[in-house]
Amino acid sequence: MRSNARAEAGPEQVYLDGLASGRFEIQRCTACNQAVFYPRCVCPHCGGTALDWFAPSGKGVVYATTTVYRKPEQGGDYNVCLVDLQEGVRMMSQVRSLAPDQVRIGMRVAARIAMVGDVAQVVFEPSEELA
Repeated sequence: MRSNARAEAGPEQVYLDGLASGRFEIQRCTACNQAVFYPRCVCPHCGGTALDWFAPSGKGVVYATTTVYRKPEQGGDYNVCLVDLQEGVRMMSQVRSLAPDQVRIGMRVAARIAMVGDVAQVVFEPSEELA
């Protein structure tokens, strides 16, 4: 997408379009150099309005987790977690490839893009790499 088209789309749409194209990007404020997530127009740290996009490392640590219980015919149980990325932002997601009750606070994880229905989303997998 052209840079002016990205600006016209709004930050949330730029983020979602990136995921749909296989790119996981978050913002960084050019004034205070802090990472920003969820996408927005104004830096929550300093009020700056110049936010650039960059690809984070994808490395993180589970900050909190819970299990959502559902009947098997409704898709079964799944976890919802908050992950602190190495860049200093926190995002809500899921840890995949583990039973929901196996996800632990402090667990190291790595991001990947997965299709959830028809929507590309950031999900996490357990990782041995240091976050």
